[in-house]
Amino acid sequence: MKHFGISLLRRGLFLGQPASIRKVQSNVFRIVLSNPTTLCSRGYSSTSHEKGTLVPLPEVKRFILDCMASVGTAKKHAEELADVLIAADYRGHYSHGLNRLEMYVNDIKKGMCDGNAEPSILKQTAATAFVEGNNGLGPTIGNFCMQLAITKAKESGVGWVVAKGSNHYGIAGWYTLQAVQQKLIGLSFTNTSPFLTPTRSKVPALGTNPLSVAAGGCGEDKFVLDMATTAVAVGKVEIQRRKNEPIPSGWALDKEGQITTDANEAMGACSMMPLGGGELNSGYKGYGLAVVVELFCGIMAGAAYGPKVRKWMSASVAANLGQCFVAIDPSCFAPNFAERVSDLIHILRTLEPVDPNKPVLVAGDPERMHMKKVDAFGGVQYHINQINASRKLAEELKLEPMKALA
Repeated sequence: MKHFGISLLRRGLFLGQPASIRKVQSNVFRIVLSNPTTLCSRGYSSTSHEKGTLVPLPEVKRFILDCMASVGTAKKHAEELADVLIAADYRGHYSHGLNRLEMYVNDIKKGMCDGNAEPSILKQTAATAFVEGNNGLGPTIGNFCMQLAITKAKESGVGWVVAKGSNHYGIAGWYTLQAVQQKLIGLSFTNTSPFLTPTRSKVPALGTNPLSVAAGGCGEDKFVLDMATTAVAVGKVEIQRRKNEPIPSGWALDKEGQITTDANEAMGACSMMPLGGGELNSGYKGYGLAVVVELFCGIMAGAAYGPKVRKWMSASVAANLGQCFVAIDPSCFAPNFAERVSDLIHILRTLEPVDPNKPVLVAGDPERMHMKKVDAFGGVQYHINQINASRKLAEELKLEPMKALA
């Protein structure tokens, strides 16, 4: 199966779009990229790179492939994993890129994941499929399922595929973008280890349960929503801990169910607030959305669900995650879907902003800006602690460490 390579992420941002929309987008990106504070939260300094932290994408991929090969992962599967991890960092989702590599390595080393397993179809109809992941790598299973959903959508208008026996599959948007490349709408969902503490509880019982919805407009114009149903992804707390910095109030709870700004306390409690925060701020909506994802994934796929999913970083049992992939052919419905998507995006981007230096964005814009920045600098800028963690992993595996630019 041909999978969605990183080269597709580097296609032009404005090619093939109407001139009016290209002009608006160019102005938006010009304003944002000229604002030194815009990319700071996504890894880029407002002044200069810290020495030894800027790494070209090909070198990141070489390092990931070497690490996975060292624990016996099939080359094809290692390639699929490398592509999704690199895409995460390239798009600015540092919580799900190189930050996750050690987890994949350890799962395979400890026998919790089979780096050579292939997914198989248990049953299917013209528009649906139920897949057994056979405890393989999440990206291998995810690519298989999304491509199957795409094939069914092209034939039947809709493709709905669920999988059990899976593992962490990276960023959800990786899979929905595959559908968009085929002029389809893409949806992707996964459950995770229990981290979300339901409203009024002090015990985590659901995963961060991320979801992605993506739709293409004219040319390369896209809406790409990729989000957790918790206030933030767990990886963002991990990154703050790696940087020895506090987390914002409203992200996580301590073991007593109280809001904490200590990243170590948050990770120790494995307790994240739902999207929206506390009950007064409608956090029960994020909680409800997490249950919806669980219905599509753990329940519908016959996988582990809720608190029955293994705890984070546990090495005593397989994850058995459930995942759901949907592709929809918009041509089965009203005409001019792409044009209407682009028109809506244009309307939203041109709304009068509160701050002229902070234009209104749509989902996917921050990622596109980050990719432009990576291309301009010639690599991904990692925090020095991430570089050091990668060096430590290389030392443990007796591999050549990742080479950063001077």
